[in-house]
Amino acid sequence: MKILFRIFAAVLFIVFFGFALKNTQEATLLFFMGYEIHGPLVLLLLGFFAVGAILGVFAMMPTLFRHRRELAKQRKIIVRLEKENQEQALARTQAPPADSIVEF
Repeated sequence: MKILFRIFAAVLFIVFFGFALKNTQEATLLFFMGYEIHGPLVLLLLGFFAVGAILGVFAMMPTLFRHRRELAKQRKIIVRLEKENQEQALARTQAPPADSIVEF
């Protein structure tokens, strides 16, 4: 499986490297208020991909933190329940005290 993944990664790298070599022409991006960026098309695409990936990670952070907080709560509940279960099991296995036995 590891070999298949490496072969897939190598093929993907070759495809993207070929894409980069074919798209080295100069490109101009025009923004609002007269801002412009000049550069090779492949670098502009790479830059916007990186910015999009970073924004995606930032967009996931609130959900990630909420899930981590919920997981911490659930772990505390599990520890408490396991402790109560152990205490109950210990109470069931102990012999009753001698003074609690009633003789008839």
